[in-house]
Amino acid sequence: MPQLKYYYDFMSQPSRALYIFLKLTNIPFEVCPVALRKGIQHSDEFKEKLNRFQKVPFIHHGSFKLAESIAIVRYLSREYRDVVEDHWYPKNSQEQAKVDEYLEWQHTNTRLHCASYFVYKWLIPNMTQSPPDANEVSKHESNMLTCLDQIEDLWLGQGHKYIVGDKISVADIFAATELEQPKMAGFDVCKGRPKLKAWLDQVKQDCSPFYEEAHVITNKIASQAKRAKL
Repeated sequence: MPQLKYYYDFMSQPSRALYIFLKLTNIPFEVCPVALRKGIQHSDEFKEKLNRFQKVPFIHHGSFKLAESIAIVRYLSREYRDVVEDHWYPKNSQEQAKVDEYLEWQHTNTRLHCASYFVYKWLIPNMTQSPPDANEVSKHESNMLTCLDQIEDLWLGQGHKYIVGDKISVADIFAATELEQPKMAGFDVCKGRPKLKAWLDQVKQDCSPFYEEAHVITNKIASQAKRAKL
């Protein structure tokens, strides 16, 4: 098996998800952190030699290069099928399809709305040293609230312990890491959503200690945001 190199930045939600997945499945890999804040991803060298999309996460598996976190997790589940336990990404067609259902749904829901709220509430103001655009924040918060209610009712309200069943899967890891992002902007995604809170606590427990490792930076920022609101 060729050497696997994993390029990531823990400020990136899917970077955190893949890191947790790799650690939990004991897939051997070389850590290759990328400091996006320094802008090295914008260089021609990065584009030509590392990742033509100039984003994280991505992998180099020998001479094979692959970007996009969902494509990566599916690829790794196939390539390392002898070590990746079936519950993460089931081989059974229907069970796998249910995991895929969430992974496809999240693109224009959990990921889009939680990230957009974070960008307009925290990221842009911190980059520009200017107050948040109240109209943009309100719009994205409204979209995010609808999404959170759908997770509470449509995904976690089906009598299952996890997003798509009674066993943890990659759907849970990707969902959880996305839901951590608004916390850095001082927003509590669990407030008023008991099923979401119970599920997120369970995912953290199941993924410990790697969940905590991947969220050291985000937890620090979230703590600062929480203190600022007091």
